[in-house]
Formats: sequence, structure tokens, C-alpha cells
Amino acid sequence: MGKPEPHIVVQDLTLAYGANIIQKDLSFTVNRGDIFIIMGGSGCGKSTLLRGMVGLQKPVRGRVLYNGISFWDTGEKERQRIMRNFGVLYQSGALWSSMTLAENVALPLEEHTRLSPDLISEIVSFKLSLTGLAGFEEYYPSELSGGMKKRAGLARAMALDPGILFFDEPSAGLDPVSARLMDRLILELRDSLGATVVIVTHELESIFAVGNNSVFLDAGTKTMIASGDPKILLERSGDPRVRDFLTRGEGAQAAR
Repeated sequence: MGKPEPHIVVQDLTLAYGANIIQKDLSFTVNRGDIFIIMGGSGCGKSTLLRGMVGLQKPVRGRVLYNGISFWDTGEKERQRIMRNFGVLYQSGALWSSMTLAENVALPLEEHTRLSPDLISEIVSFKLSLTGLAGFEEYYPSELSGGMKKRAGLARAMALDPGILFFDEPSAGLDPVSARLMDRLILELRDSLGATVVIVTHELESIFAVGNNSVFLDAGTKTMIASGDPKILLERSGDPRVRDFLTRGEGAQAAR
């Protein structure tokens, strides 16, 4: 394997809502091709960090660099260019209820490209087939199960062939079988598309199934207290907060 290539670098990041600091002093690197997990207990600021990384919330201080370019320090035109390389899957799926799946997936292509309607239709069918939804083009979100809605949201996130995919709790609300299928799909898409994947989750099964790098956020200290491969953190972390989270509170005995 070659030397890891930094794709996203977070430096001394602090995020807040007004005077309320959510997370501070965050510094970590997401390498190209990583499946990077943002983890921690409820209310620690995982989704807030994701918002700061995708351009939805400006940090109080610090930098987020994409391929060496500081996202929040560059001009609006350059920020928009960087963001066009993002695909985002929101926790709810965030599909437009009045649009069919095909129309939902086509929307980014219609807004950001000059492709012909026929070519857009071909791309839409291909993206839906990648996520196991071939033949569901004319279905509406209300006609789908929770897992299918998540996969439809993933198809839309991939519409513009992004280099970075951001997922907010992709397994939330799914039954165990659907959650495992989502994990498998994320691995397959990372391998086939060569994308870097950043996932917010507290689901241990998913963390260990797909993650090869991570950051652990702590609600008490409002900062990161660990980073690295979750499986290695499980074996070697000396911090009881990290160990308890990764073992469902069973500590060193479960790690063995």
C-alpha cells in the first residue's frame, strides 16, 4: 500500500451556536479512500461537526482544508466548486415527497450540468441500480420502506460522481438486516467509485464493519479525545470513555 494521501484536514476547529461552544480544538486528517467515522455519545456534536465540514455552519475558528485549500478562507466561487465534489446523505434521506425517485436523483444533474434529458435519465437509472433500486424510478418516497428511502438518498448523493460522500446516521431507524445491507453498500461504493466517505454514527456494528479511521468526540470536555482505526482504539485505548462507548459499557472485558 502507498503512503496515505490527505484528502480532508481539520485544523484547530471550534464550532458553536452563539455563545454555546459545541466542540473545540478539533484537529484530524481524513485520507483519500478512508471510511472515516465521526463518533461519540448523543449530544456530543457529531452532526454539528459534519455541518462545519460540508459548508452549512461556519466555524468560530480553525480551518477545514480540501486538497490543501482552506474551505472557509477562500472565496464563494471556490467554495461552490469544492462543494460540487460533495455528496451528502442526510439522516432522514431528505427526498422531495412530491417527486419520483428519478426526479429526486435527477435534480442535482439538472441544476449543475448541461447534460441532455436522455443522458440524465440514463445516469439516474444507473445510480438507482447501484443502490439496488433498479425499476423504482417512478415510485414516490411515500411508497418506499425506510431502507429504500436511505438508498434513494444515497443514489441522489452520488448523482454528480462526488469525490467525497458525507453520511449522517445512515443506519438510523433501519432494522438490523437493512443496516447491514447499507454497510455493505457503503463499502462497495467506496471501492467501486474510489470515493472518500465520512460517516456520522453511533451504531457500533457499522463503526466496526466499515470504518478504518475515526475521531471520537466527547460531550463533557467538548473536544476530541481519540482518533484512529476504531478496531485499534477498541484494543488499545486507555481512555475509559472511549472503551466504554466501543464496548457498550462493558469495558476491558468486552475488548478481550
